[in-house]
This record gives sequence, C-alpha cells and structure tokens, in this order.
Amino acid sequence: MSARGPFDQEVPARALDADREVDVSYGAQRDAPVGGQAVVEGVMMRGVRHWAVAVRHPHPDQLVDGRLPAGEPALGGIGVQVAPFRSVLARKRWLRLPVLRGSVALVESLRIGFRALRLAAESQAPEDDQPTKRDWTVAVLGGVLLAVGLFVLTPVGLTSLIKDELGSGVAFWMVEAVVSTTIFVGYLALISRLPDLRRVFQYHGAEHQTIACYEAGLPLTPENASRFSRLHPRCGTSFMLIVMLVAVAVYSPLGLLDWWQMMLVRLAGLPLIVGLSFEAIKYAGRHRGNALVRVIMWPGLQLQRMTTRVPDAHQLAVAIAALQAVLDREDPRDASDAELAGIEVAA
Repeated sequence: MSARGPFDQEVPARALDADREVDVSYGAQRDAPVGGQAVVEGVMMRGVRHWAVAVRHPHPDQLVDGRLPAGEPALGGIGVQVAPFRSVLARKRWLRLPVLRGSVALVESLRIGFRALRLAAESQAPEDDQPTKRDWTVAVLGGVLLAVGLFVLTPVGLTSLIKDELGSGVAFWMVEAVVSTTIFVGYLALISRLPDLRRVFQYHGAEHQTIACYEAGLPLTPENASRFSRLHPRCGTSFMLIVMLVAVAVYSPLGLLDWWQMMLVRLAGLPLIVGLSFEAIKYAGRHRGNALVRVIMWPGLQLQRMTTRVPDAHQLAVAIAALQAVLDREDPRDASDAELAGIEVAA
C-alpha cells in the first residue's frame, strides 16, 4: 500500500456526481484571505495562521507494484494534514512596507508550497520507496534553476541576438516580454499534455472554485463549488504574466546594455519586479468588480484556461477538505492587518 506519512485525519471516500462548471470570469465579488496550490492528487489550502494539505489516497486494489498507474485517478479516502503558520510579516513591521512585502510573501509561499508538494508525493509513494530529503532538495533546486534559466535568462539571451536592430531599450524589453510570454505559454501547452499534470490542473481548478465558494459565503459543498469559475484573479498563473509585463516598465529606462549586463540586471531586479507584481495582484483581488481591473486581468484569466481544468466532484471534495481543515482552526476574516500583509500572493 502507499505510505500515508504524517497525515493525521482520514475522510471516507463518498460517491459524488460530477457537476458542470459555470465558467464566468469572476465567481464572487469580495476577496478572502485564503490561498492555495494544487499538488499530486490533492490540494493545499492556506489561511492566515494555518495551512492544510488534503490528498486522495489510492485504493489498494488500484496499486501496481505499490504505485498508482500514471494518469489513473486515486479512488480511496482523503487524508488531511494541518500545520500552524506564522508569517514573518506579522512579526517584523518594516518587512510589511509596500513592494518589499511581496518578495517576502512569495518566499514564504514557496516554502509552504514545496513542503506541501513533498507531503503529497510521499503519500502516493510506496513505503519502501520514499524520496529522501537530499533527493527532494536536488529536485527543488533543479526546478528553480530550470525556471530561472528558461523564463528569465533565455528570453534575454534570445532578444540580445537582435538588439542592434531594435534600437531602444523600450523596444528591447517589449520584445523580451513577448519572447518570455511565448516560452511560458509554450511550456504550459507542452506540460498540459502529460496525464498526471492534467489531473493536477483539475485540482488547480477545484482549488479556485472552492475559494470562490468560500468568498461568496456559501456552504462548502461540491455542488456549490461547482457553480463558480475555475479562474481566479489572484492565481499564480496571472501573477507570472504580470511579472513579465511589469518587467517592461522597470527595465525599459535602462536602455540598451551588453547581453551579460542585461542578464545581471534581470536577476538583480527580480525582487523589485516581484514586489510590484504582488501589489498589482493584491489590488486586483480586492477590486475585481472594477471595469479597468477586469480588462487588465483578462489576459491572465485566459492563460489560466491552460493551467486549470474543470474538476469532478471527487476532486472538489478534496479541495473542500483542505480548506475546511483550515477553517476549523481559524476564521481568516478576523485576522489583523499585520497578519494579512502577505497572505494574498496567489489563490
């Protein structure tokens, strides 16, 4: 059987009928201080003081050599693990300064996200084939280096090949943004064909629908959640697109530099770009009914159609289990301003 790891709760599997999604641009008109992330056969949900991971375990009859075959949905019960969390932003006032808080919040979100991914992966692996801490560290570092190389350095290198023809810094960084976006969209289109990631994208949709259901104040049920859009203005996919667009405005005044200088500038400027993008995504989440915000966020929402899929009721039940585990321990809406400073990185 697969290893359950430290999952401390078990929610029995239920027979649920899949519901169709009402795919509107915005499901709820008010924001809530909760976020999340899709993981392998599950969802991580984060509140203000707690985060939880819920995963659906494979049924023993599904396992082949101790593993669930690729692309096959897990049909067992739902395991839930909850952990407390206190953001450094709640303890250090100076870190809550606009722009700076975005970089800090992103680092904290990445730490929680990587831990959630590891817990989910371990829950699906046989007991005698658990990844070691060293294996996981190498995988994470490799993924970060790949992302930086593919989405940050490669676009600068490719655009530098035609730098002399562009003639200005504004033109250079606009072309670089187009190249970055093309690589990003192409990457998403490629990985979306993988069977395992298709299911992750469904859980991503379940996460968004569940958060929208909570924001609307409705009871958390698969039936209610399925009424909402799988697209959300605070999604990390939209955040990535905003990062690329903000980079144009920040880097353009620097003019044309040598290719290696541009790469150094691109790396050194990441904290500023992330911080500004964080403020933009935070504002969009709070003003989602504003007509101008809707226009600006529209491209990111359309991009989410590649990173989300319509979930079934079983997957919505997993996302609900994760969020409910957080809500059983706190009411995020009662959090202080200090606690809320960095919670809205992504939904």
